Amino acid sequence: MSRGDTDDTTTISGGHLVAKALKAEGVDVIFTLCGGHIIDIYDGCADEGIDVIDVRHEQVAAHAADGYARVTGRPGCAVVTAGPGTTDAVTGIANAYRAESPMLVIGGQGALSQHKMGSLQDLPHVDMIAPISKFASSVPHTARVADMVSMAFREACNGAPGPAFLEIPRDILDASVPLEQARIPAKGKYRASTRQAGDPEAVERLADLLVRSERPSILLGNQVWTTRATRSATELVRALNVPAYMNGAGRGTLPPGDPHHFQLSRRYAFTNSDLIIIVGTPFDFRMGYGKRLSPDATVVQIDLNYATVGKNRDIDLGIVGDADVILSSVLQAASGYGDNGAARRKEWLEDLRAQEQKALDKRAPLLSSSASPIHPYRLVSEINDFLTEDSIYIGDGGDIVTFSGQVVQPKAPGHWMDPGPLGTLGVGIPFVMAAKYARPDKEVVALFGDGAFSLTGWDFETLVRFDLPFVGIVGNNSSMNQIRYGQIAKYGADRGEIGNTLGDVPYSEFARMLGGYGEEVRDPEEIGPALLRARESGKPSLINVWIDPDAYAPGTMNQTMYK
Repeated sequence: MSRGDTDDTTTISGGHLVAKALKAEGVDVIFTLCGGHIIDIYDGCADEGIDVIDVRHEQVAAHAADGYARVTGRPGCAVVTAGPGTTDAVTGIANAYRAESPMLVIGGQGALSQHKMGSLQDLPHVDMIAPISKFASSVPHTARVADMVSMAFREACNGAPGPAFLEIPRDILDASVPLEQARIPAKGKYRASTRQAGDPEAVERLADLLVRSERPSILLGNQVWTTRATRSATELVRALNVPAYMNGAGRGTLPPGDPHHFQLSRRYAFTNSDLIIIVGTPFDFRMGYGKRLSPDATVVQIDLNYATVGKNRDIDLGIVGDADVILSSVLQAASGYGDNGAARRKEWLEDLRAQEQKALDKRAPLLSSSASPIHPYRLVSEINDFLTEDSIYIGDGGDIVTFSGQVVQPKAPGHWMDPGPLGTLGVGIPFVMAAKYARPDKEVVALFGDGAFSLTGWDFETLVRFDLPFVGIVGNNSSMNQIRYGQIAKYGADRGEIGNTLGDVPYSEFARMLGGYGEEVRDPEEIGPALLRARESGKPSLINVWIDPDAYAPGTMNQTMYK
């Protein structure tokens, strides 16, 4: 009988216990780069029907696990070898930690029998990863392997989600134990519901604040998608006539054109609102640490994480819990009022719509610019027009993705992916990998900065190898332009290109070399046709668009670090 045989008279290995625990969690794929410490996990995955996607760099494996969690709502999983295999994955773990993305990274480790002897690739992984994860532990015995995998998943999904890490020493992973000695948690029977309802009194108070408000606004952040609160958020803003702004994975909660969907007037709204509701977004640098909210407004914060509520800025009301449950409860409470205030907010929404139009009119000439090199606004406008209801949009870069954040509007919830608050470059290719694997019915469209693409771009070959087609666009200005702008602003033009200038790389040739589709674009009129040809190719693709290196996004120019 095989080492993974589940007959009551046999034994089972640590690698097969890992696979059984992953199967119980609903994991259907692992992202990995092979190593001698971890191969028994592959053997177990083969027996359990779990796909193995092998990549070229462990950072890609970790980012892909993160991306899988964002797309599916289920924890992703990466498996990496010991030492440099695990340290290579650290950036992906850190990115998931700041982005509140649930995943498990399993790392190899030298044999316990060789502890402190200097075995191959021996490092203190747990000590290194503990500060950037929700849970980090070594597995002490083969019989505990599946139990500790389930423990790691529980911690990853506890409160605001995040990454968990397990290292499994080689002799523990390879060893076998009698099946009856190993606890293998049953599917769906070892985790409680995470849908926290929030304080009922606080919910009633928020409903009262909303009903009485003249100029409310709401920001729908990452946790609106994490908790799948799309319907409750949409019903709330429509029923109570509240203007909604969206950031991060919250983008797409309302479709473009919805009368309650606002994007360009957020600063004006936050300056003039009498009630501001922040859902699932911390008061970090993206929010000016809370200073961008009017000091005269009543501020309400809803978050899964108690420690986030009221951090960096005082609030008038904080509610800890699941955004879906809370927003539904608030709407139900508000429905008990005879007049919910919706009618009297008509003028407020008209004011905000006028501000939106003013900003759009100011930008319109650049959105249709025929200049060459191509203006970044023209590129992201063409991409926005190209997206369909089934297009998942992924942004990977600095300045070019900042441009896209002001223009690109996903057509549906869960159709926007970006690095998140850690600002990690190189997430694009692994996010494409995860999104296309998890949702083969969806089109995946990714915009890269040329600097960002170069960090993990070799795994374009993995997309070709696993037949995961996507439409990729490189906004190529041969520069790390977000940093370039800052250097010019601080030190002058004569020192503006030190350490940030890249070569003129024709990325279309790179794509074709690896078996994908590629085109070079220098004429803005050719952007749309090139995108269509990439879609029709049915291959992983790169449309290399040469953009103006001297055009900077307003968000880049307004960054506080440059002032």
